[in-house]
Amino acid sequence: MTISRTTRYVLFGALALGLAVIYFPLLLVLVNSFNADTSFGWPPAHLTLEWWERVTGNAGALNALWTSIRAGVAATAIALVLGTMAAFALQRYRFYGRDSVSLLLILPIALPGIVTGIALNNAFRTILGIDLGLFTAIVAHATFCIVVVFNNVVARLRRMGGSLEEASMDLGADGITTFRLVTFPMLRSALLAGGLLAFALSFDEIIVTTFTLGTGMETLPIWILNNLFRPNQAPVVNVVAAILVVFSTVPVYLAQRLSGDNTSGGRL
Repeated sequence: MTISRTTRYVLFGALALGLAVIYFPLLLVLVNSFNADTSFGWPPAHLTLEWWERVTGNAGALNALWTSIRAGVAATAIALVLGTMAAFALQRYRFYGRDSVSLLLILPIALPGIVTGIALNNAFRTILGIDLGLFTAIVAHATFCIVVVFNNVVARLRRMGGSLEEASMDLGADGITTFRLVTFPMLRSALLAGGLLAFALSFDEIIVTTFTLGTGMETLPIWILNNLFRPNQAPVVNVVAAILVVFSTVPVYLAQRLSGDNTSGGRL
């Protein structure tokens, strides 16, 4: 397709504008994490590493980070098991209501977080009688993490087809051997990509977590929100936010590379 020079310039200008709108505020957070002025005057008159040094000794931020990691790892593990099983059931088998079940699996990620949070809070406390804590937050995170894994695995299964597995079983391999030697190697990158995206979603989640995490507990995003408007904590919050941006970018980048592999991966 051939486009005119004017159209090309307009498209590149729109691209640059879009990237600036998205990433300029993130750049400000990163720069302010080195800003020596606690009022964050702009442009920074002096730069310092003092706020980064303070983070290493901030017990609240470190505890919140550990809570986020535990919740993210557990929710991702649940999502990998249930999302993969659901993908196999819906992609490899035909049964009445299959499309409806698929819609129900995908729906949680489309619902507003506040609706999901309120619903789960009521379910845990009123119906099930479970006290809110890390366990309830993990279950809540798993509800939308399953969708990411499910989508990745379904996309991969559609591209794989079933011919290689059928050939393996025709040659005498049982179901377990076929899965171990044929199916799993072809699914591996899709599972890793889905797991990385699920962990990133769980790690960054704040709305659902607010309604499902126990009193006195904080994940890192909640810690940032609670300390954002405290003058003595504002510089440290900028450092934690900068770290969070980098930490969240890595799994998303890796997941994109894995799911975008033309030879073995399927896109979300």
